[in-house]
Amino acid sequence: MAMQSSFDPQAFRTALGTFTTGVTIITTQAEDGSPIGITANSFNSVSLNPPLVLWSLAKSARSLPVFSSGKHWNVHVLSTEQEPLSGRFAMQGENKFAEIELDSGISEAPLLQDCTARFQCRTAFQYEGGDHVIFVGEVLAFDHSDRAPLAFQSGQYALATRKPRSELRLATTPPPPECSYTEDLLGYLLGRAHYQLLDALHRLLSNQQLDEHAFFILSVLCIRDNMSLDEINTFVSYTGHEVSVASMRFLEKQNLVALEGSTHEPRYVLTATGREASLQQLALAKAVEENVSAKLGPGDAQALKVLLKRLISASDPGLPDLWAPR
Repeated sequence: MAMQSSFDPQAFRTALGTFTTGVTIITTQAEDGSPIGITANSFNSVSLNPPLVLWSLAKSARSLPVFSSGKHWNVHVLSTEQEPLSGRFAMQGENKFAEIELDSGISEAPLLQDCTARFQCRTAFQYEGGDHVIFVGEVLAFDHSDRAPLAFQSGQYALATRKPRSELRLATTPPPPECSYTEDLLGYLLGRAHYQLLDALHRLLSNQQLDEHAFFILSVLCIRDNMSLDEINTFVSYTGHEVSVASMRFLEKQNLVALEGSTHEPRYVLTATGREASLQQLALAKAVEENVSAKLGPGDAQALKVLLKRLISASDPGLPDLWAPR
């Protein structure tokens, strides 16, 4: 670890940024009745008895006089869904509260909805803190939800995921020393998770007499209709299955797809029955996802999706964008 021989304010700021925090919006009401709100990640707890919290505001902030003279303010711990709200309140502007529904609180300070937690406070103390003013508030009321909290780390938003205190192991016994194939191999974890989810979906699809291969084909045509066999394979071949003419004939006989165009350049479109079947399949896939997400928790489920998207982007061999306009 490199140590700073001389004090560098920017390096100090970068070092502080490595400390992961939550993201909050602090609100109050000005004397003229106008709502005031700012984004802050300096929020922290102080005491349980009495219940005290603190946060700090730069002396250069335009809202400092309002918070300094006001008696009440509310702290909103933002959920992951409120990232746009964080950006809005981090900017200067007069319309931060436009089209935002508020709850009624114990004071006139605005009380935002859909947060991970909310603390309604009365100013207890104010302290000089260098280029900031530190506000200590007595918590008069609070509430919280199971919404996943929004985090901030090294200058960008982050997602918090739960990690067990003890090591999480899938196998009950460790592999023999001569075996280098362990359960921590990323390919094994991804493959097992994929096939376990696919197995759950396959059992639901069996009631419709359609397998997961047909599910992929109908899903592609539901997103982008009127494609040739080669075009369909462009979007499906990464699954390890090749769509054949026989596969499409089977779906034709089921009245799920229809042929259009010339015999030399046939193109496939979904029928009304096929689109309804695809939407039913999608509902089954979402049911599997919702079941798993409920076990993981909303925060971990969202973090997993972000990591998977990053992995897909990092390993993408150049697959075309299925949702891109033609």
